Amino acid sequence: MASADYTYEHFNITFPSQYVAQVEINRPKKLNAFIEQMWTDLGAIFRQLSVDPDVRAVILTAAGDRAFTSGLDVQAASQNGVLAQQTEHADPARKALSIRRHILEFQRDITAIEECEKPVIAMMHGISYGLAIDMTVCCDIRICAEDTRFSVREVDIGLAADIGTLTRLPKANVPLSWVKEVCLTARDFDAAEALRVGFVSTVCESKSAALKKALEMATLLASKSPVAVQSTKQILNYSRDHSVADGLNQIALLNSAMLQTKDVEAAMLSGLKKRKPTFAKL
Repeated sequence: MASADYTYEHFNITFPSQYVAQVEINRPKKLNAFIEQMWTDLGAIFRQLSVDPDVRAVILTAAGDRAFTSGLDVQAASQNGVLAQQTEHADPARKALSIRRHILEFQRDITAIEECEKPVIAMMHGISYGLAIDMTVCCDIRICAEDTRFSVREVDIGLAADIGTLTRLPKANVPLSWVKEVCLTARDFDAAEALRVGFVSTVCESKSAALKKALEMATLLASKSPVAVQSTKQILNYSRDHSVADGLNQIALLNSAMLQTKDVEAAMLSGLKKRKPTFAKL
C-alpha cells in the first residue's frame, strides 16, 4: 500500500496490487457527474500519484453500475461554477478573462492525468459522456465493458468541448472524419464502435471482467522497471506531438542518462537466469 494519504470525498483511492493504485470516481447517485471540487481533487490525486514511489501504474474507474461519468453536473455548474460566472462582470472583456482563467484551471486538472509519470489505464462502463472522453483520452490505455455508451456531449448543451477532447481525440490515432462526426453530432457510440475505430483497445463482457483485465494489465506494468516504463511513456507522448527526428533526438538524450540504471542489468540477468527481477523504487 502506498504511504501517502489519499482521502477525498468523491474519490476512492485503493491499492489492489503491489505498486498499483486504483482511482474510483465515487458519486454514483448522480451518475458520477462532476462538480467543481471533483475537478480540483482529480488534479491533486494524479499529481500526487505521479511522484509516489509506491505507485507504478494507475487504474481509473468509477463506482456503481450505471455510469463511468455522465460528465459535468450542469445544474451545479449553472449555480456555482463556470456557467454561473458569465453574469459576474458587466464588462465583456473582464467577463471573458474570468471565464478563460476558470477553463484553464479545469484543463490543468484534467491534463494532470496525461502528465502523470506512471501509466494510466482507463476502465469505462455504462454512461461515458462528455468529461469521460476528456479524461480517458488523457489515459495511456483505454478498455471498457460491453455496456459502455460514449458521447462527446458538449454540442448538445450549447458549447464546444474545452477541456481536451477536441485537442487530444484527433491525435488518438482514430479516423479524423469519425472524430468530427461524433463531436459535431454529439451522437452516442457503443463499445463495439469504439473498438473498431481504435478509441479503446479491449472490450470485456462486463464491468467486473473489464476491471479484472485492467488490474492484470496494471500489475504487469508495475512488475517491470519503472525507469523503462516511465521513459517509454514519456517518449511516446513526446513523439506524438513532434517530428520523427525530434523524437529520435529526445530518446537519445533521455537514454544517455537512463541506460546507466541498474535496472538494465537486473532485467537482462533475470532473463538469462529465468527468474523474476526486482527493481528499486523510483
